[in-house]
Amino acid sequence: MVRAVHLDDSQQITEVAKKKDGSGFKAAKTGFEGKEEQIGKAVQLALKTMANSAGYQHEMNDALVKARLQAMQFAKDQGLMEEYVAHDIKTMEPINSRVKMIIERTGDTESALVGLCERTACHYHLVLETESEPGKRRWKSPWGHVLDACKRLKMFDLTEQEIHEQWFTPRIHGYAKDMGVKVNVSDWNDDGIVEISLAE
Repeated sequence: MVRAVHLDDSQQITEVAKKKDGSGFKAAKTGFEGKEEQIGKAVQLALKTMANSAGYQHEMNDALVKARLQAMQFAKDQGLMEEYVAHDIKTMEPINSRVKMIIERTGDTESALVGLCERTACHYHLVLETESEPGKRRWKSPWGHVLDACKRLKMFDLTEQEIHEQWFTPRIHGYAKDMGVKVNVSDWNDDGIVEISLAE
């Protein structure tokens, strides 16, 4: 993504005046022109979510977290967690094989981490903040906030450690395999920090 350069008016005029390519001084653009209605709806949903404190303060990822937890709880209750993970990996194989093609064409294994964390709404809608550095991605487990609130209502008996070890880790290894790379996944820690990194 191109980083916006902020110049005051005098700097902007000077920069435009230096150009010899015929480009002129143009109006500021957001890139979302014509999508004002969609943006309005997105902002409205964000505000509704932030205002929802019934039972507990809801976060932007609340609905996705609950949907995933419901599916994981069902798999746990039925003794089907391995099958659920295998189904998830199989479902995502067409996407992950595209990332594999990019890696094969470019030789850039970093693309695997981009594919797992940065180019997929499945990750960034679930995990609201991800730290990125070459060969590594790190974030706080997204499950604890909702689990803590919903366990009081006896909706779930999953633990974050179970999720990390039985659902998250095997999925990530499966995705990486389909991408043609190997990754390391951090062991569960009580601070909830999860890290994945490219294996040497």
